[in-house]
Amino acid sequence: MTSNTTYYDQQQPPEYYQGTDNGEDQDDEMPATEKDLAEDAPWKKIQQNTFTRWCNEHLKCVNKTINDLQKDLGDGLKLVGLLEVLSQKKMYRKYHTRPNFRQMKLENVSVALEFLDREHIKLVSIDSKAIVDGNLKLILGMIWTLILHYSISMPMWEDEDEEDLKKLTPKQRLLGWIQNKVPQLPINNFNRDWRDGKALGALVDNCAPGKH
Repeated sequence: MTSNTTYYDQQQPPEYYQGTDNGEDQDDEMPATEKDLAEDAPWKKIQQNTFTRWCNEHLKCVNKTINDLQKDLGDGLKLVGLLEVLSQKKMYRKYHTRPNFRQMKLENVSVALEFLDREHIKLVSIDSKAIVDGNLKLILGMIWTLILHYSISMPMWEDEDEEDLKKLTPKQRLLGWIQNKVPQLPINNFNRDWRDGKALGALVDNCAPGKH
């Protein structure tokens, strides 16, 4: 039987998801355009902002804040802090508390990545250099893996129990969480029901009132 961690490791960030929901015609999928794929595409900024907010929600208990997800993990300190908060564990080895030089930053990030490896959280195609150099695509992929493991792999609301975790895929559980947050809207997929912006606006308003 495949473990939860292994299954979650195989999931892709929303940016790369190519599938369609069961029972829907593929015609419902809007074709990608050059604007959609551009580096400054609006949905990419929304994803970055959403992931940043998720990180800060956890980091606030250790008095840390991420302003720029692409740059602020570069010295490893906030990444270490985030992992320690999420896991409720300390790093397995020491790191530099004042990483003034590039090599120190690389070593700090390596400590964090080694921690994830020992926690059996697999990251694909990312190393300390990618984070220190601000590879946003890989950083977003890493944060999505953390969300899958530490948030979606655990009960998200009071009525959800361990049996629910075993029966549903992460995507199904995420959809259930959204439906729980905005019951006033008929949200049954991750494409067609989001095109008019109402679902996203309602979800943001529920999770962070007044922030959009």
